[in-house]
Parts: sequence; C-alpha cells; structure tokens
Amino acid sequence: MRFEVLELNGGVTPVDVDIDEVVIGGWTGRNAADVQHHIDELAAIGVPGPSTTPLFYRVAANLLTQSAFIQTVGDGGSGEVEAVLIGTADGILVVVGSDHTDRKAEAWSIAHSKQLCPKPVSRQAWRLEDVLAGWDDIRLESAQERDGATIEYQSGQLSACRRPEEMVRLYTGDDALPIGTALFLGTIPVMGELKGGDAFAMRLVDAAHNDRVLGHAYRVEALPVVA
Repeated sequence: MRFEVLELNGGVTPVDVDIDEVVIGGWTGRNAADVQHHIDELAAIGVPGPSTTPLFYRVAANLLTQSAFIQTVGDGGSGEVEAVLIGTADGILVVVGSDHTDRKAEAWSIAHSKQLCPKPVSRQAWRLEDVLAGWDDIRLESAQERDGATIEYQSGQLSACRRPEEMVRLYTGDDALPIGTALFLGTIPVMGELKGGDAFAMRLVDAAHNDRVLGHAYRVEALPVVA
C-alpha cells in the first residue's frame, strides 16, 4: 500500500508498506461520560456493551483499502471517522480512516461485525511526529449522503480520544508500532441517529498547521442478502 506523506515543508514523500495487521481500537474515549454515551447509542440498536475499555479488535489485513468504492452485504452498515496510525520503515504515519461496520451483526458480535466490512483509509498521510504537539486540537469530521442529500454526521476533536502514544503502548506493550500494522484509534459520537448512507466522507483537520486536511470519501454498494 502506498501513502503520500505531506511534509511540513510542502513536499510529498511516497511511502510503501505491506499491511499485515489491522487493529480496531474500540471504546477509546478519554471522558468516561462520552464512552458511556457511545455504549448507550449502540445499546439502543441492540449492541451489548464491552467487557473492558479500551478493546482491540483484529480484522483481516486485506480489509484495509484506499478505494473510493466498497461493497457490503445488505444495507445495515455505517462508517465512522477515525485517526489511524500506520507503522512503516519510515516512521509512524497518520491517515484518516473509517471503521465501516455492519450494525445489524453488532447486535450479536462486535468482533464479527467489524470483520464483515472493508476499512477505507486515505492515500495522503502526515508524520506522527509532526502532529503530536497539536494532536488534541486536530478535528475529526464526517458526512453521509442519504437519498441525494448531504448529512453532517460527526464533528469533534481528537482530545475526545486517548492519545496515540497511549494506544500504541496499550496494544503493543511498547512505544513502537510494528511495521505493517494499522491501528485505528477510535471515534467520536454521531450527531443524530446512528445509521448508514449511500456515501461517506471523512477528514482530519490539523489546526496547528493552517488547517491542512487529510480527507477521503467512498461510496457504498449494498449487495443483496440471499438465502
């Protein structure tokens, strides 16, 4: 997988990495009330709560994609914007990603529901070292297309989620993220109803560096459910 690293000097550096491990961080909020809010909104659609927080869900590495088009079985899925760390030989990169999840399957197994959908991420990336100082002020934003209308879906800051250094240590037991590992750092609550759409757009906005943006958008084709 190739990422285009946006350097602070304005340059662009291509970085190639073979992704062999994709990890989804769940229930990663710093504020206990916000974590409970997310637990409650999922409980409202029949999803059982976690055994502990945070949790780390492994999914197949081939689910990670930079495509602008994904396919899912049925229309019960939805995306959620996240910052994602990518371990490379050139250091840890940050991309924007979506933990697209089958919400119907979540009612009986969160781990299985995450395995059922592709995980889109951006081609463009930042160096983690460049954004650590202003990490908490980075904004997460997402929008959905539903029936031809654009609906604002999420808006908040990374200060709502655990720090990247902490997430790496909690998962690996070390300060380093292995080369080839993609680690999703968790999301923020949605505005309004938790549901899917025909397309999903997401972005990270780096307030410390003139509001530069990492963005990605993708369309969703719901395949028929047959028996």
